[in-house]
Amino acid sequence: MTRTPNAGRARQALRQATMESHQRVDDLFSRFSLEERSSYAAFLKAHARALAPLEEIAQPDAPRLPMVAQDLAALDEALPTPFAISMPMPLPDAFRWGARYTLEGSRLGGAVLARRVAPGLPHAYLSATHDKGGWADFQRTLDEAAAEGSDRWIDEAIRGAQAAFDLFATAAGDEVAIAHG
Repeated sequence: MTRTPNAGRARQALRQATMESHQRVDDLFSRFSLEERSSYAAFLKAHARALAPLEEIAQPDAPRLPMVAQDLAALDEALPTPFAISMPMPLPDAFRWGARYTLEGSRLGGAVLARRVAPGLPHAYLSATHDKGGWADFQRTLDEAAAEGSDRWIDEAIRGAQAAFDLFATAAGDEVAIAHG
């Protein structure tokens, strides 16, 4: 791949624009203990509620909702009802890329969190990381898609990424409220 002055522009713009949202989601999910069964189940349920509609929108190459369902089943928990979100269709391609950026990035955090799951608890979802070089490949493909888009492409991608972070934040907040009801 030839390096151009715009190489990395989309990923840098997304990272910068979503830093606060990313931190907010991390802070909300840090309230869950991955070492305690019921708290970990609530963590997985929150992820499942957001993941289902986001994967439908973003169409990732390797969906992880089946892995959340597998982990919840191993805990004798049902897959929760996913969020019903309404989006104007057709969604701009850039919006989908932004949502996918958030989903693919969460795999990196999942790898770190998987090490904190208590022994004996299932962790297929958090262990579903990228293959070697997978994150870098995704970022290159993202930048290539942005280069082919219009001037508004990055703005739409940021909207998609923010929408994904917002959905995860809402899901985490809802599960915390249920647990502390």
